[in-house]
Amino acid sequence: LPGISESAKIFAGVDVTKQPIPVLPTVHYNMGGIPTNYHGEVLTLKDGNPDSVVPGLMAVGEAACVSVHGANRLGSNSLIDLVVFGRAAAIRAAQVVDKGGKHKDMPKAGDEALARLDHFRNAKGDQPTAKIRDKMQRTMQNNCAVYRTGDVLKEGVGLIDEVYKLMPGIDVADRSMVWNSDLVETLELDNLIRQAVVTMHSAENRKESRGAHAREDYPERDDGEWMKHTLSWMNDKGGVTIDYRPVHTYTMTNEVSYIEPKKRVY
Repeated sequence: LPGISESAKIFAGVDVTKQPIPVLPTVHYNMGGIPTNYHGEVLTLKDGNPDSVVPGLMAVGEAACVSVHGANRLGSNSLIDLVVFGRAAAIRAAQVVDKGGKHKDMPKAGDEALARLDHFRNAKGDQPTAKIRDKMQRTMQNNCAVYRTGDVLKEGVGLIDEVYKLMPGIDVADRSMVWNSDLVETLELDNLIRQAVVTMHSAENRKESRGAHAREDYPERDDGEWMKHTLSWMNDKGGVTIDYRPVHTYTMTNEVSYIEPKKRVY
């Protein structure tokens, strides 16, 4: 390649003039997320009520799941999640927040956040962040790709649990407080590994194919058993608890009827 310096030819340890550039799959659009109602208020299971609101907690965008992905999970929902439900969350916040009111005392909330930051900034183990992240990425790609089988997912559950067990031994080399990419990547990994664990457990648990979850050992959608949302919780020891929320089979207006789900075909 004329005009390109020798150093610029090297990408990810590969000389691009002689070898193909390595490409790894990434995410296009997230389905699922923090369950919310159409106001953007976060929901939880409490006393058997699947629509119980967590007071004062809201979520919008790809972080949230308002359960409108049945229409079109790609272009339309990207805008719906941000624009429609972002606006709805703002309107709801104005309704539920007392104007001029004082915040409740929350001394532990700030302490926990600072303790987490301090813990990882001073983490000194034998497992670099990049090493754990690489194992997580390879496990998810190998055992939780779009096309899955029960055996592969079951193996993946064990493998991703083992990756999570490496987290107490994480090592952060940079102790600085300014532009500390090592610390930022470690905090991101702490979030990602938890998502990976609950994703793998939830995928292994769902014995059907639906949308992007394609089980080769269960190729058909099973509405009788699996027409429900999976809810997953994970504790600090890596234990996963799974429960469910019902799918609402009604609309909020008389102008539009409920649309029955159909098989996804091309």
